[in-house]
Amino acid sequence: MIKADSLITDIGKLITPVGPAPLLKDNLGALRIMEDVAVASKDGKIVWIGPSGKARAEVELEGSFHSAGGYTVMPGFVDPHTHPVFAGNRSDEFNMRIQGKSYQEIAAAGGGILNTVRATRAASRNDLMASGWDRLNRMVSEGITTIEAKSGYGLDTESEIKQLEAIRELDKRHPIDMIPTFLGAHEYPPEYKQDHNAYLRLLTEEMLPRIKEEKLAVFCDIFTEEGVFSVSESRFFMSKAKELGFKLKFHADELTDLGGASLAAEMGAISADHLMFISDKGIEDMARSGTAAVLLPGTSFFLMMNKYAPARKMIERGLPVALATDFNPGSSHTQSMSMIAALACLNMKMTIEEAINAATLNAAYAIGLSNDRGSLEVGKLADMIVFDFKDYHDLVYNWGVSHIEKVVKRGNVVFVRSHIFLKDSGPSAGAIVL
Repeated sequence: MIKADSLITDIGKLITPVGPAPLLKDNLGALRIMEDVAVASKDGKIVWIGPSGKARAEVELEGSFHSAGGYTVMPGFVDPHTHPVFAGNRSDEFNMRIQGKSYQEIAAAGGGILNTVRATRAASRNDLMASGWDRLNRMVSEGITTIEAKSGYGLDTESEIKQLEAIRELDKRHPIDMIPTFLGAHEYPPEYKQDHNAYLRLLTEEMLPRIKEEKLAVFCDIFTEEGVFSVSESRFFMSKAKELGFKLKFHADELTDLGGASLAAEMGAISADHLMFISDKGIEDMARSGTAAVLLPGTSFFLMMNKYAPARKMIERGLPVALATDFNPGSSHTQSMSMIAALACLNMKMTIEEAINAATLNAAYAIGLSNDRGSLEVGKLADMIVFDFKDYHDLVYNWGVSHIEKVVKRGNVVFVRSHIFLKDSGPSAGAIVL
């Protein structure tokens, strides 16, 4: 018999991508669907998947048992582009955008990234951890079990390190796995606005070596965009990061076709993200390099841009396409991967199957972790979502609401949906469990 310390049975349908990542072209829409199954895990990894009726005979359980209640189970969402640790609030800027101000106009007036920089510099590490904890709780309640987490709101050595230290401490304590990214090249801070070379020296001669020495980040990222970091500045900075052993990610071609996607491909980046204005050349370069295209439809939606990344063209050309929330205080303030999947289908014409795979296995590929998560297969992490539907199309069809009943991380249930109490009865009269 197979020994396990966790068993989830009565799974009506298990929906998962399979095979080596990334899933490309037609394979991006392929799902394995198994009915009436159970999943056993030990030490956080799946050791057995089979018919529910055979679980008791084939699995020796020394641990916890959970029922999926006949509902649908899918892999935990992997979010490969987030900014979860920051201070302050920019809801006033959101209101300005509703009234017609552009992202660039708000930034020019002192808002935007630099608004959050001021608040983050003033916050303590404990402050950042407290607010970050609340955001991670929301993420796990939305079915997210792994995230890539960026700094980028300090823009000086101590503040960037403070953010990355907060990410490291949160990763130790919270169920969500956090993969840290240094994004000191998110913007030029006010004190270096007129002296880009001096800030680049600070980044490359002080910040990068210290962050590497203290093992605070796996990835290094840069905002390659008109008015921020040029292609030549980005190549210089990212070359230094690569020499130190950082893996590379790029904010690329978000607001203009600057050539960031081609640069990411040239430098062997694991991903280029945003890509609303990517050129055909950028698509071809990324297809040749295997650089993942991390698409962020929530940003286009939240900024009211009416411009989305050309997902269909990317899929047809063979790019590894992934989805992410881009959760951040200014341009995509959401932790809902289900909503991102809906936007990908409605506004980028991805199929529901493609969106599921792009938010799980291909998302894991975009942070270099598809070998152990992103799909439900023996040997991979037991990271799962129990949804309250029996038809997975409801993930997008019944959009804008949470369908999550339970979230399992490394075999342990880490979230259960709240109870609703009956009218005029109160908690003592019992409850309907959603």
